Amino acid sequence: LLPGYRTGGTVHIVVNNQVGFTTAPEHSRSTEYCTDIAKVIGAPIFHVNGDDPEACVWAAKLAVDYREAFHKDVVIDLVCFRRRGHNEGDDPSMTQPAMYDVIDTKKGVRKSYTEALIGRGDISTKEAEDALRDYQGQLERVFNEVKELERYVPEPSPSVERDQTLALKVETAVDKSVLERIGDAFVNVPEGFTPHQRVKPVLKRRQEMSREGHVDWAFAELLAFGSLVLEGTDVRLSGQDSRRGTFTQRHSVLIDRTDGSEYTPLNHLSPEQPGRFNVYDSPLSEFAVLGFEYGYSVGNPDALVLWEGQFGDFVNGAQSIIDEFISSGEAKWGQLSDVVLLLPHGHEGQGPDHTSGRIERFLQLCAEGSMTVALPSTPASYFHLLRRHVHDGIRRPLIVFTPKSMLRNKHAVSQVADFTEDKFRSVLDEPKFATGGADHSKVKRILLVSGKLFYELDERREKDGREDIAIVRVEQLYPVPHRRLRKIIEQYPNAKDFVWVQEEPANQGPWPFLGLWLPEVLPDLLGGLRRASRRAMSAPSSGSSKVHAVEQKEIIDTAFGD
Repeated sequence: LLPGYRTGGTVHIVVNNQVGFTTAPEHSRSTEYCTDIAKVIGAPIFHVNGDDPEACVWAAKLAVDYREAFHKDVVIDLVCFRRRGHNEGDDPSMTQPAMYDVIDTKKGVRKSYTEALIGRGDISTKEAEDALRDYQGQLERVFNEVKELERYVPEPSPSVERDQTLALKVETAVDKSVLERIGDAFVNVPEGFTPHQRVKPVLKRRQEMSREGHVDWAFAELLAFGSLVLEGTDVRLSGQDSRRGTFTQRHSVLIDRTDGSEYTPLNHLSPEQPGRFNVYDSPLSEFAVLGFEYGYSVGNPDALVLWEGQFGDFVNGAQSIIDEFISSGEAKWGQLSDVVLLLPHGHEGQGPDHTSGRIERFLQLCAEGSMTVALPSTPASYFHLLRRHVHDGIRRPLIVFTPKSMLRNKHAVSQVADFTEDKFRSVLDEPKFATGGADHSKVKRILLVSGKLFYELDERREKDGREDIAIVRVEQLYPVPHRRLRKIIEQYPNAKDFVWVQEEPANQGPWPFLGLWLPEVLPDLLGGLRRASRRAMSAPSSGSSKVHAVEQKEIIDTAFGD
């Protein structure tokens, strides 16, 4: 069994009622039994007659005993039938006449088992009649309770948004000594441990970053994890290649070059650290893995549980988990989860299948504060976002889009003070304006942007010497930070032209959501908001890096054009 996904064995019960809508069993699968899939992992399968209650109990006890003895999965195929078909109004004999000719002659399980017990002398007729009256009485009471509910006038369902309100002040900064301790952990490896030669410089730079600044994206993430485990929060991260970190440059687990032994620095920050950092490589089955991580976050609400796709697109295979559980579990069942999805997303010339985490899908599902969706642009912003997610007292999922090029962008760095004095800011003002180094009144156009595209826009603006343009970063896409956005925009008294700039096509990315939402909530400021992006496309991007470069330049030209 895969590390990180062991449960000590699971007892799987298949209620095999022979009805798949109107599909006959022989048309619903390619195997003789619906449980044959369990043969792949060598799990024992017990086929038991649902008309025999004692056999069912015996099979259940045997399954539990097997699980307890061997800590492996076991399957019960409970072979039974559904008397009324797919639903109470369905007549299944229209599609399965032979089967239901047999079913119509069969007694119910309660009646046949009662007769067997009386025949064996295990119970008397009077005891059977008393049990039946008690059962019917219970049904009658429930029926009357339901009828009573019909007397109440239905009202619209209430929103769950106010069930969990965000704290006004959440401290996410840490002391400088915490950064230094984490940086030191990556060079203070055990005696005799030999990191790979290509990894050694990375570890040394991390120690330097913790003191001198220029903290990159990967180390900012490890600073967040390390600070949380020092505070007592267990961190569970799973993903495709998340341990070694080839794509993320995380290197959270070090491999000895000589013997392959492992060392996890974040689990050796102090002798008495209360939290643990656990990172696992997940299988390439996004549906299964994300379902597991969602369940883990529900079962262990005190842990920070994260799943990372190797590319943002990989989450597409788990869309049903997102639709059914992550986006709506609280509204449907009151079930709370603060699972985190890390989705490397960005138009970087790697083709349509390695480009998009489908921001538009998540935003379309957002309502009632059901999720936080963010596309941070600095390592410190990402650091504070993760720490806020743990400390804000809200248990709702967090979706973070993290472009891979940010790992290599020399401008995408943060200083030590950004971690020790700041907090997560849902909107970031233009740096030179935020520090008072430029004249707000000169600005005529404001470009609104998220993520890595900021750096390309900033480079072009500096190259052209455009003092009439300011670039404002929206770090959090939902809940939409409209109050903070208004506060920043109102500092530019002469700005009348507002442009949302995105890499994604016009029908994708944040625009289909924010292009409607922002003019509605800020009509006096963003009523004329326009867009600079790729054209509407059926695929997320082109398949050619050269075409990508041409399209990217067109976006920048449009943003700065007249």
